[in-house]
Amino acid sequence: MKATIFFILLTVLARSRGQYHYQGLMNYLENRMLAMEERISLWHEQNNRYNSDLKEFRQQAADLLEKLGKEHNKLHLDMEGAGARVDRVEREMDYIETKNPPKPCMKAADKMVEQDVVVRERKKEEFFELSVCVNIVSSLKAMKILKRLGSPKGVWTKDARSAKVYAFNGTSDNTLYEFNSVRALSASSGVSKGRQITVSIAWNGTGHAVYDGFLYYVSESSELQVIKYDLKNGSVADSAVFPMDDRSPVYQLNPETLVDLVADEDGLWALYPAGDTINLAKMDIDSLDIEQMWDTACPRNNAEAAFIVCGTVYVVYNTKPPSRSRVQCVFDVNDMVSSGEAPLIYFPRRYGAHSSLKYNSEERQLYAWDDGYQILYKLALKKKLWAIMPPPEE
Repeated sequence: MKATIFFILLTVLARSRGQYHYQGLMNYLENRMLAMEERISLWHEQNNRYNSDLKEFRQQAADLLEKLGKEHNKLHLDMEGAGARVDRVEREMDYIETKNPPKPCMKAADKMVEQDVVVRERKKEEFFELSVCVNIVSSLKAMKILKRLGSPKGVWTKDARSAKVYAFNGTSDNTLYEFNSVRALSASSGVSKGRQITVSIAWNGTGHAVYDGFLYYVSESSELQVIKYDLKNGSVADSAVFPMDDRSPVYQLNPETLVDLVADEDGLWALYPAGDTINLAKMDIDSLDIEQMWDTACPRNNAEAAFIVCGTVYVVYNTKPPSRSRVQCVFDVNDMVSSGEAPLIYFPRRYGAHSSLKYNSEERQLYAWDDGYQILYKLALKKKLWAIMPPPEE
């Protein structure tokens, strides 16, 4: 009997403990649920606040973009107006400078032709010893942008006595490319599509000239050499050391070019540095001998290129931040160009600065290389003043 009562007491005690544990578990779960509900409610509240902030940000961004669009349109209109004003100012400057043309770079005023008829006749006789050409550049008639091939700097030129065109890509190599015509170069997809010509001695700079089937170029080594290369036979025809100790560039804005070889109606010339100015030498096309030398007094500073027409040098200037190229110094080997004849030439604003300007005497065109673009400038020529004046009375 006692055992039965004890068993009943144990059973009741176990049940009471189980109910206690169950109630604790339920309380724990209920507290956890309440905490989760509070967190969910907080998340919803934060989400609503973030959505509200995002909508406000989107509205602000849309307003800002609309404002920026209006400012951009206004700035674009202002820039167009400024461009029109700049073009008008440039035209006015060109007109003013036309009325006040620059003087040619001549050292001695007593050498001016217009001062004395006797001096004019004497110079006239001297002129015919150097040249049979009496033309001077008066203006640029037209411009044609042909193509963009190759490096920012280079040379393209045409032999005045044939239709062949030659392209030199870069400022130092031993390879050039030949095209049968300007049209063939224009139709090509690259400089390398022309006939490849490899010379045994590498060329340097952009001072090359092609004349009567021969290539004349400068090679830099221990000595500065002028190379005459036979384009037909593919061999070096002759070479000569150029008498120049100073390795400064002839044009400040094209530091790779130490000597610029130039061909015109009268043959081969060389432009080279001498201190702060540019010197000129007349060269024999057969022997490469230097026949005569002049100090042009044209400064090297801000010079980018030059060309020669009928024994008259036209030096083209620019600025380090590329602007409008312009002829600013003129030198005639016979002092036959008066101050009134010196041309005022501005090249149309292009991409950068000319790395080379090569004159073709038959076509009266300049072959220009500007930031990789091949450009043709058609020149308008006129007779030099003394050539059209009547002879003095006896």
